[in-house]
Amino acid sequence: MLAESKHTSLYVPFECEIVAVTDLTPGEKLFRVRRTDGAELGHLPGQFVQVSLLGWGEAPISVASSPTRDGTFELGVRRAGSLTGAMHLMKAGDRLGIRGPFGTSFDLPRLHNQDLLLISGGCGLAPLRSLIQYCEDRPDEFGNISILYGAKNPEHTLFKDDLAAWEASARFACSLTVDSSSGEGCYNGNVGLITSLIPPLTFVPDHTIAVIVGPPPMYQAVIAELKKKGLPSDRISVSLERQMRCGVGKCGHCTIEHLYCCQDGPVFWLNQVEHLRGAL
Repeated sequence: MLAESKHTSLYVPFECEIVAVTDLTPGEKLFRVRRTDGAELGHLPGQFVQVSLLGWGEAPISVASSPTRDGTFELGVRRAGSLTGAMHLMKAGDRLGIRGPFGTSFDLPRLHNQDLLLISGGCGLAPLRSLIQYCEDRPDEFGNISILYGAKNPEHTLFKDDLAAWEASARFACSLTVDSSSGEGCYNGNVGLITSLIPPLTFVPDHTIAVIVGPPPMYQAVIAELKKKGLPSDRISVSLERQMRCGVGKCGHCTIEHLYCCQDGPVFWLNQVEHLRGAL
């Protein structure tokens, strides 16, 4: 009976209340959420949840906050379809369904005492933010930490307040860039692809681990630059949150050859997937 109850819980959403909604960009919002039963979500950095709204269906969304931030959790949501469009109309006090957490997390035991290169592009900063906050809250568990982030343009830069705080923090070395800038407004930072931030880095390959989260076109270029600096595949971690739907390995939309992103991933070590067709 216990086994059946645990199995059934994967498919039954629990109720959550929206605590706050914050605009991140013109197309992305941050939702702070808490379970109405008072329990913690129980996730690890890098995992995702299935969000459901009656009448709109369900979608997988990364958790954008660390489990070290008790009481609530946060979801960065890009308006991309009917369900996420409906979510963008919601406000504090509204309720939604959550299943999960699901998937593999960033390998915290292996990251322990290592220097970290945390590299993200576009909305990939949302799941990586969970790991950055974790490192921020447990500073003695990690070595030097460098954050590299690239956005399409200044207007589409996520988590601007967080990035400013990380830039000002003595704990992190934080480098930002945008693909293009109109020159208007107050932006006076780097302009260029995120790969331009890697050559100036100095690190010891056998004491460094890179974590990459971003759009598919970014991966091969970033990995190539890291390998030029001597970082091997077994020290590069990637998140492949692509085409996930059900979250429990039933629909098959997220398969990469024999792997299911929602069950075997979404976080993989590069040497696990770089030889698989369609992985990168």
